[in-house]
Amino acid sequence: MDVVIEVSGLRKTYGGFTAVDGVDLQVGRGEVFGLLGPNGAGKTTTVEICEGYRKRTGGEVRVLGEDPQHASADWRCRIGLVLQASQASEELTVAECITHFGSFYPAPRTTDEVLALVGLEAKRDDRAGKLSGGQQRRLDVALGIVGRPELLFLDEPTTGFDPEARRQFWDLIRALQAEGTTILLTTHYLDEAEALADRVAVLAGGRIKALGDPETLGGRADAAATVTWIDGEGHHELRTDEPTRTVAELGQRFGGEVPHLTVRRPTLEDIYLSLIGDHS
Repeated sequence: MDVVIEVSGLRKTYGGFTAVDGVDLQVGRGEVFGLLGPNGAGKTTTVEICEGYRKRTGGEVRVLGEDPQHASADWRCRIGLVLQASQASEELTVAECITHFGSFYPAPRTTDEVLALVGLEAKRDDRAGKLSGGQQRRLDVALGIVGRPELLFLDEPTTGFDPEARRQFWDLIRALQAEGTTILLTTHYLDEAEALADRVAVLAGGRIKALGDPETLGGRADAAATVTWIDGEGHHELRTDEPTRTVAELGQRFGGEVPHLTVRRPTLEDIYLSLIGDHS
């Protein structure tokens, strides 16, 4: 794997409080990597250290081959940021904000291209301070991608988006990944992580509790399934490691169709909640 982000033994303390406690992770080139965890888990601190915005207490970090804590201006031109706090000037129009941020980069996307990518063409002449919350987040994403970054950091990017806007944003992320962009994403939306991320890490209490692809995280793929059905005796529920066999046996018992049959394996949310435990 061509490693773009390499974190080893990362620690960050504030006085007597440990926000990040020995985190190890790698992100490969072209990967969408999701960081999941409850508030206070250490997600934003970890991301800000990788961005060079926050100094670490201990451990090693390499991002695009450099230590972010001492990175060059050229390095900063290779990354894009979508922070939780907006970077846009409220007095500028949407188009002016994008053009201004684009001027910081050697080969930016055009303003019109960025407006189209984030769905803000109709708001190009509106002042940033007059946008709705969802529109403001779209502008934040626009400022993060205008420089054609090799590596894009997205910290809770779809907060305030309605369901349609979130799906449109997912399409944008897939398009950026198809262009070769590496993306580090933090999100509270587990369906978003499952839809977008190649791999995810679950943080709680400043430590990684599990790391892997969403389909197998925390033993999800091998976890027991729950088979339910309803008959004249009421509702039945059976946990089993052999759901196919169970359904076949039920089909024989009922002579074909099993009434109100469902087969359910643990969702990513189920696994996530079991991993974060008392940290939620």
